Amino acid sequence: MKRNQLPYRALLAAILLLFSAVPAIAAEFLQDVHGFWDARGGMRTDSIDNQRDTSLLESRLQLALERYGDLTTLQLRGDLLYDDLNDEHDPDLETGEGAFDLREATLAFSPTDIVDVKLGRQILTWGTGDLLFINDLFPKDWQSFFTGRDVEYLKAPSDAVMVSLFPAFANIDIVYTPRFDSDRYIRGQRLSYYNPLLGGTAGRNAIIDPVLPDEWFDDDELTLRISKNIGGYEAALYLYDGFWKSPAGFDSTSGRATFPRLSVYGASLRGNMGPGIAHLETGYYDSRDDQSGRDALLPNSEWRLLGGYEQEVIRNVTLAGQYYLEVLQNYQAYENNSPAGMPLRDHYRQVLTLRLTWLLMNQNLTLSLFGYHSPTGADSYLRPNIKYKLTDAWQLTVGANLFFGEDDHTFFGQFEDNNNLYAGVRYSF
Repeated sequence: MKRNQLPYRALLAAILLLFSAVPAIAAEFLQDVHGFWDARGGMRTDSIDNQRDTSLLESRLQLALERYGDLTTLQLRGDLLYDDLNDEHDPDLETGEGAFDLREATLAFSPTDIVDVKLGRQILTWGTGDLLFINDLFPKDWQSFFTGRDVEYLKAPSDAVMVSLFPAFANIDIVYTPRFDSDRYIRGQRLSYYNPLLGGTAGRNAIIDPVLPDEWFDDDELTLRISKNIGGYEAALYLYDGFWKSPAGFDSTSGRATFPRLSVYGASLRGNMGPGIAHLETGYYDSRDDQSGRDALLPNSEWRLLGGYEQEVIRNVTLAGQYYLEVLQNYQAYENNSPAGMPLRDHYRQVLTLRLTWLLMNQNLTLSLFGYHSPTGADSYLRPNIKYKLTDAWQLTVGANLFFGEDDHTFFGQFEDNNNLYAGVRYSF
């Protein structure tokens, strides 16, 4: 045998050994994988200019893997997606569009008994509101929410480091996002919106292309929560330092929307009250780029308040209600400096919500209705939904997103052209 033949034979043997082990490795891997296949379609109730009649047409396969070691935990979760409404199929991990959406990729470990650390892409949520958010400044996917995807997709992922501390006096959660993660906001591609520059509703004819803060470690976010159980009530203090999560400002030089600087200081309280559960939450939105309120191209600071109550009124029937208030600061300066002819925001914006949930057929059938109504804006949004669990694996869903408003510049009124009906089927494994 020639000496130079030995490496090749060794390499061939290694390759054959690897291939012989692949079935066993794959079998072990598949045992740890779970997820679902979900297909959904939706149609607008009316045909409109600058949008397709189809509001939703997609098929997604979510695969999730969790591996637990002695010292660490690895979690991976992603969606393989076919989306007929998207013209581009190259994955965009920031917007969640394209053929793949990475929902979670984290490594968790505990360096001490009172410290937990979680690194990577993760879904984060806190606060007390039911589909209303004050101190939850983590990314939301409003396009998913308004088109009929499952409500879990309202939460978009954050690329962050989360450190949880558990000293005796309180629980402390610190989240650092080294580069700003915005909402997956309404921008005209899927949903029409009110465009103040055009003075009316716009869609694919005026897709929003904002100036995005995207410098690592310069355009970062810091979020803090300190929580403690006091007399059976969960009390919490919050701090956020970053940017408005959806485009809220405008740069007259470039003609593009912007994400102004924002700090939020808040508190919440949640616990049992009588036969139900009550919650109260508040936050001060400090618009740091325009604290005087004199710049018409930047948002004013705001106080926000939320209170709610939930109770099972009869067996398998739950009723919940909330009151939400926004108080715009420096309102006189805002009025004086707003461009002539531009619709003004309300000084005090109020929103009422009502959730009704009815479980039937051994809780296999769920009838739900969630409604928003703003008496100050004279606009509303209804989310009727029916879910039927055929088996432990198969589930059917039908629902609607219905918007009403007297004016096309109010928050819900601007979406009136996006009224849609949808249906879906899901197989979980």
